[in-house]
Amino acid sequence: MTRNIQAVDYLILGGGSAGCVLAARLSEDPSKTVLLIEAGRDITRDSMPKDIRARYPGLAYLDRANIWPTLEARISGATNTKGKQAPRLYEQGRVLGGGSAINAMVANRGALDDYDEWGRIGAEGWDGETALRYFRKLERDVDFDNEYHGKDGPIPVRRLPANKVSRFVQAVKRTLVAQGYPARDDQNGLWEDGVFPACITVSDDGHRVPASVGYLTDEVRARSNLTIQTGTHALKLTFDGKRVTGAVVARDGEDPCPIPAGETLVTMGGIHSCALLLRSGIGPAEELQSLGICSRHDLAGVGKNLMEHPLIAVSTYLPPALRMQDLEEHHDQALLRYTSSISDAEAGDMHCAILGRTAWHGIGQRLGTILVWVNKAFSRGEVRLRSADPRVEPEVDFRLLSDPRDMERLKEGFRLAAKILSNPDLKQVCGPVFPTSYSERVKRVSAPGPWNAFQLRLFSKMLDWAGPLRNLLIHTVVTMGISLRKLLADDRGLEEFIGNSVSGVWHASGTCRMGAPDDPMAVTDGGGRVLGLDGLRVCDSSIMPSIPRANTNLPTMMLAERLADVIKANADAGLSGT
Repeated sequence: MTRNIQAVDYLILGGGSAGCVLAARLSEDPSKTVLLIEAGRDITRDSMPKDIRARYPGLAYLDRANIWPTLEARISGATNTKGKQAPRLYEQGRVLGGGSAINAMVANRGALDDYDEWGRIGAEGWDGETALRYFRKLERDVDFDNEYHGKDGPIPVRRLPANKVSRFVQAVKRTLVAQGYPARDDQNGLWEDGVFPACITVSDDGHRVPASVGYLTDEVRARSNLTIQTGTHALKLTFDGKRVTGAVVARDGEDPCPIPAGETLVTMGGIHSCALLLRSGIGPAEELQSLGICSRHDLAGVGKNLMEHPLIAVSTYLPPALRMQDLEEHHDQALLRYTSSISDAEAGDMHCAILGRTAWHGIGQRLGTILVWVNKAFSRGEVRLRSADPRVEPEVDFRLLSDPRDMERLKEGFRLAAKILSNPDLKQVCGPVFPTSYSERVKRVSAPGPWNAFQLRLFSKMLDWAGPLRNLLIHTVVTMGISLRKLLADDRGLEEFIGNSVSGVWHASGTCRMGAPDDPMAVTDGGGRVLGLDGLRVCDSSIMPSIPRANTNLPTMMLAERLADVIKANADAGLSGT
């Protein structure tokens, strides 16, 4: 990296899903220069490592080379947990493509009313019809061709053929339909409750399609006006009064260097985007001054409104006949969407993912699981800096379940999942049913490596050989003595278990939220512009003012698609950077 960097029209800081979309779309104008900065390594169609390329996604996020290795988060804010919960590793992508390179490839959108709600909150230009237009633009749906779907976009969307669905998942779907939940074909069509096949972003030849592959194709990368620079960290923004003029970045092993830009677009995700603003002096003035950071622009909402989908799980032992036979296949094979019983519940506010396989190893192959999460959560957390040093990760506190409505719905979902897996029809073909969680203990044991592989293989054989002692073995080794029967009979005990065991789904969002100019907690407007500053936008999941009823990857790409058009329109009108 040289010291004499030529100014670019668009400097994009962060090469995750949103950053890749913006780089591809903004560089369509050959008169505009675009520089995309990413801290992690490059990922192309040809260079994707096996664990990222695979359509079974259970290994990519376990590789520390693919994530921010020291980013931790405090998850639960429930008042009934035992003591203050210790922070856990929070896996966020640190490769070109970001979360789309390590996530579960699940392609759901949420309700169109989620995006109407953005408009109601004060984000001008947002509504369900606008969101639908950009969802259609980004996708190539291989199964449906109607008013809800696109056929020419860069991201393929497909459902697993019926003959590929595991026998366990088929049995759960039959049980749900028998209990009155309607079977439906398309979760991304009309917003309805029901049982659906899962949608995934997998190519025609059965590989993951991260944004760095779907959007940054060889043809796009060949554009002379686009530069992609990986292995480079964004340290802080630069200013001229109330105008952001670019950023200081540092390539691995080199000194920091300023890059001037006509417009700077921050796309570092729900945690790191707000952290960059805070380090640069944009945020709550008192908080920044306590860390010795000069306050350049006092915005109370930066780092607040942190959102996630709280999750809990129930599993069952699978005999050989019900296990997934193709271990290369995607494991998230069906879902139940339903509306909770809380007052004024929004339609489809609960989500149950039905997994034919719970993890990459032998034990995971022997467990079928229902993951239950609150699809429209009310709890809010925050991100705060620990230090002005960009090498120090921020303090992340999700405070999941701090709103009692989220706890009530997760308890209800837990009971429903237990009821489904304990149904007599399923009990005839499955083994014991028990609560599970993605705890630190599970993370340690599940990490790839020869010793763990040996232990997991041995225990999986013990599960098969245990016969009538299998239930005792599971409750001694897996659940550490926690009994499903006791949890279901003791509401207070169930609350304590869920409060201690809840996890997120890696859907961090909301920390630079959109809103009206007179909203004291708004950070950006509906076009991603940071309120009160020129030359700066935030264009990723951090600007979502409320969380959609969906995995957040497709909504993030949809958001970036729209903002790319907004930025182009402003440039054509001579308003770039304002």
